[in-house]
Amino acid sequence: MSDSPLRHDWTHDEVQALFDQPFNDLLFQAQSIHRRHFDPNSVQISSLLSIKTGACPEDCAYCPQSAKYDTELETERLLPIDEVKQAALNAKRNGATRFCMGAAWRNPTDRNLERVIEMISVVKDLGMETCVTLGMLTREQTRRLKQAGLDYYNHNLDTSPEYYGEIITTRSYQDRLDTLRHVQEENIHVCCGGIVGMGEGEDDRVELLRQLANLPKHPESVPINLLVRVENTPLYDADALDPLDFVRTIAVARILMPKSAVRLSAGRSDMSDELQALCFHAGANSIFYGEKLLTTPNPRENEDLELFARLGIKPQSVKQAETGQDAA
Repeated sequence: MSDSPLRHDWTHDEVQALFDQPFNDLLFQAQSIHRRHFDPNSVQISSLLSIKTGACPEDCAYCPQSAKYDTELETERLLPIDEVKQAALNAKRNGATRFCMGAAWRNPTDRNLERVIEMISVVKDLGMETCVTLGMLTREQTRRLKQAGLDYYNHNLDTSPEYYGEIITTRSYQDRLDTLRHVQEENIHVCCGGIVGMGEGEDDRVELLRQLANLPKHPESVPINLLVRVENTPLYDADALDPLDFVRTIAVARILMPKSAVRLSAGRSDMSDELQALCFHAGANSIFYGEKLLTTPNPRENEDLELFARLGIKPQSVKQAETGQDAA
């Protein structure tokens, strides 16, 4: 069967129609598309380390690292290179093929960027893919990251343009799109998704995925995060999202962006094994591995491996990650 060309012109009504399908029909469509492009029983594993924690000047309503909320998070300076190298080594031994580093900045200074570039070099020397999330970037900073050999840059849209102002006021939606444009123009792979369960409506989940799918190039990695409620953040009392609505979001992401890795990200510690299994069936094929995602809990590695064994899922090898051997 020949592949249909990737689309970047989805309308809101078209995406809404996908969400509106009967659940079984939606999952069948998503799984069928998934199998055309990926091994349905292979999952790429990434590990995430906070290299600079807390004291962020942004006001993201979900984030315990914001300086505007008293979440009793211990603020830390940028980690030493040796600690980053050891964490990457541990992640590689535990099966991760990509090492992601996150810093709680609005945007990095040039001096801090140089230190991050050193970290990228150290991690690449270990034979792992590299990813960083540092906030907004200028075009020149993006170019320097490309020259350093960075593989992926993470910069989420978070939610729909319409709901965005309810979640963040310290940077605009266009600011985020501008950084994504810089990254894509430098041919750095993009990791870009959003967070659901923040009190948004289904229209907002529709529009978030439409925004992602209509970027000039689909993100190579699409993390779908489920809100982790942190006490003393504005979203601590947000209503829980229906788990089946979360699975629908995964499935629609797979249909809209058939060649992208769709990642189960934050919130897995609150998901049952059955919910995660449904997400893998709906087209998720990447996870974050390790006990913590920046500052919030994540399942332990052995719990993930036990679930993989029960489902017959294999972690993707380093060689597969390097050569792009994902397709079945």
